Amino acid sequence: MLNFLRPSGPRVAPIAAQEAIAKAAAGEITLIDVRDGNELKMTGHASGAIHIPLAALRMKADPASPEFHPDLSVDKPVAIYCASGARSQMAAQMLLQMGFKDVYNLGGLHHWQMAGGTVTH
Repeated sequence: MLNFLRPSGPRVAPIAAQEAIAKAAAGEITLIDVRDGNELKMTGHASGAIHIPLAALRMKADPASPEFHPDLSVDKPVAIYCASGARSQMAAQMLLQMGFKDVYNLGGLHHWQMAGGTVTH
């Protein structure tokens, strides 16, 4: 029986905060914070994360863009977070459309913090 509801190809996968912390520390994953600048000022960001607001993601994460962020690579796994996980899910879908191969939704910054991840202000 065919399943017409499930798309084939790459999909956004969840990642446990502990796993994201370990992979980020080992340099095996790129961590992206898609919250806006005011949110970062209020709460800080996960240590080592690249800040690319959701509104700027297409410009900064599209490999065809002249403003492609130099710390990104479509071949390196990426974990994205926001405040709750909703914007990071949208951002993750966009990255898949732009050719990123391994894209994970970490959820919110609080998931990172609760698992022991450090925050930089």
